[in-house]
Amino acid sequence: MSVAEYNTVDMAEVLTNAYELGDMINQSAEVADYLYWKERVAANSDIQNLIRKLGTKKELFEETQRFGHFHPNYHTAKEEVAAVEAELDLFEEVARFKLAEKALDDMLHSMSETIAFAVSDSIKVPGNDPLPKGGCGSGGKCSCG
Repeated sequence: MSVAEYNTVDMAEVLTNAYELGDMINQSAEVADYLYWKERVAANSDIQNLIRKLGTKKELFEETQRFGHFHPNYHTAKEEVAAVEAELDLFEEVARFKLAEKALDDMLHSMSETIAFAVSDSIKVPGNDPLPKGGCGSGGKCSCG
């Protein structure tokens, strides 16, 4: 067996295992909870009306963002987006959906770390944290270089 054939067999096995892992993830409680609350949000007409309203308010805000604080309606547009978001957060379905989404995201990120660190301790794993706690460019220690 040549090296190319050996690598092809390994890649096929890796892909098969990846699909099996995907199936297990899809059968998890986190995915079930996420899909349940996603459906509840989609089925609530009041929430859907607010989501459409939020989209409109976000479009208006994006128009003002081109000029930033100098646009005469910048602060008003920003406050209107925040007001609709706050109104949405009052719905149990929305709050539970956000919690389920975060739990699923955390599970997927944890699995990504496990896979990445099985390859190398210095591999970078992307995350959704808007305020990273370490690594290159964040002021923390970096093992790069």
